[in-house]
Amino acid sequence: MGRMRSRLPINFKVKMERSVVKVKKKLPIGIDGFEKIRTNGFYYADKTLFIKELLQNWGEVNLFTRPRRFGKSLNMSMLKCFFEIGSDPALFEGLKIMREKELCEEYMGRFPVISISLKSVDGTNFQMASSALRRVIGNEARRFDFLSTGNQLTQGEKELFNGLTSVRDGAYLMTDDTLIDSLRILSELLKRYYGQKVILLIDEYDVPLDKAFQAGYYEEMVTLIRNMLSNALKTNENLYFAVLTGCLRISKESIFTGLNNLNVMTVSDPYFCDSFGFTENDVAELLRYYELEDFHDTIRDWYDGYQFGNVSVYCPWDVIKYVQILLKDKTAEPENYWANTSGNDLVRSLLKKADQTTKNEIERLINGETIIKVIRQELTYRDVEDSIDNIWSVLYSTGYLTRRGCLPGRQMKLALPNREVKELFADLVKDWFEETTLSDSERINKFCRAFPDEDVFTIQKMLNDYLWDSISIGDTAVRANMKENFYHGMLLGLLRSQGSWLIQSNAETGSGYSDISISTPDQIGIVIELKYADNGNLKNVCARALKQIEDRKYAEGLRRRNMKKIVKYGIAFYEKECMVMMA
Repeated sequence: MGRMRSRLPINFKVKMERSVVKVKKKLPIGIDGFEKIRTNGFYYADKTLFIKELLQNWGEVNLFTRPRRFGKSLNMSMLKCFFEIGSDPALFEGLKIMREKELCEEYMGRFPVISISLKSVDGTNFQMASSALRRVIGNEARRFDFLSTGNQLTQGEKELFNGLTSVRDGAYLMTDDTLIDSLRILSELLKRYYGQKVILLIDEYDVPLDKAFQAGYYEEMVTLIRNMLSNALKTNENLYFAVLTGCLRISKESIFTGLNNLNVMTVSDPYFCDSFGFTENDVAELLRYYELEDFHDTIRDWYDGYQFGNVSVYCPWDVIKYVQILLKDKTAEPENYWANTSGNDLVRSLLKKADQTTKNEIERLINGETIIKVIRQELTYRDVEDSIDNIWSVLYSTGYLTRRGCLPGRQMKLALPNREVKELFADLVKDWFEETTLSDSERINKFCRAFPDEDVFTIQKMLNDYLWDSISIGDTAVRANMKENFYHGMLLGLLRSQGSWLIQSNAETGSGYSDISISTPDQIGIVIELKYADNGNLKNVCARALKQIEDRKYAEGLRRRNMKKIVKYGIAFYEKECMVMMA
């Protein structure tokens, strides 16, 4: 009698196969270490052909300027993992660079690499900042503790190394002269040890200058950084090549004095266009992997639009953050992720300095148009706020503006890249408007008093004046309800100057939600309904707003509070015009 074979029903097998779900890779939120991404199951958008392009186009010193959160630090980490002696080739398995077999054979794992980031070089004074710089360089030098042993270096060279790494009470003891010469010394010692020239990677090279400018010790920091970089990068026979990254291309006269071997690649240059940020294909592949293809148009609208050379680029930080939320909640709306991680002081400076012409230019940008400006690629931090023109240049370099075309004489057509930055500008304009209007208490009190006094003429005239002073939204690509939100926020900010008024926004007061509901101490109730007149017919839209107040009984909540009098206003907006009608 033969052995009986165990059989499972076919439908049970199918269910078992379906139950084996492939675990998706984790999203690399805030992770800029290449090795960590490749060894801990994180998703990676393959940028390894940056290595090939760099080797085909490198100068002795290469400077890449890109906005923050566009993958500069991750690319620098990738370069270190590729070139450094003793690094693990398995980190690059399956990636595009591995198809370049001759290149990998010649360069992979062949060089001593010094890799530092200056993003943490900060302090309230120069002493604190220079101490932070000692810590950065000292920590990197201690990766090479083997230099202090063995027979490759002389006793004098070992003492030089100890000058970089000696610590007392947690602080590095290197002298000022040693700090200035530290990168050159370390490259010389590594060259002696390995018999191979050194690759030097300096990430966020301009951060110490930015922090120093804000804190008031700029001149001292410029001198320190200039001398340190000059020693490391100028006629350093131990250097194979160097790569620096930052947001701004700092003027040669500021820190790159006499450095004639500087190969600069800005966002305008036609090189390395797809090496930083996400391309259209990168985003499509990411969304396909996480089965979120239906959100591609939304992500493009919000986070695409940066122009690097001839390539349209997405902000990778934004895309990854939104995908993270979508994986938990498919109904989630996009947010301003990049804007919330960047200092917005430059935009505020622009608004504070703005004359009527500049206000008009900001308005055109928010409304989806372009403006033409001469862009200065090289500035010092001292130059930035000297003129409005310089602020435009820095806004371009740091990602708030992008290029939509070039004209003779270094002129560029500039635009806001996407919905995220448009909304950032609109929010900052609203904050600036409230700050400036609230400072004139006599004027704003007169405006607010007109509402309980039923003075339609004064409300309309002063509101039109405020609109002229401010910046309006007339972008045809923006939905009417979003435009209404802008004017709603502006009016609400004005009315909230009256601290004794009870003001509710979008409060349920009848069978719906009124835009603004007010109760005054003398028991006057005010209902305001705002609308945007897409067709410019302000009178009809005002009438429609008043009808909505009646139809939906918006005044009922105020009546329940025993208001002695209730006043109802319909207000219509169209760009810089408005009309006010009272029921």
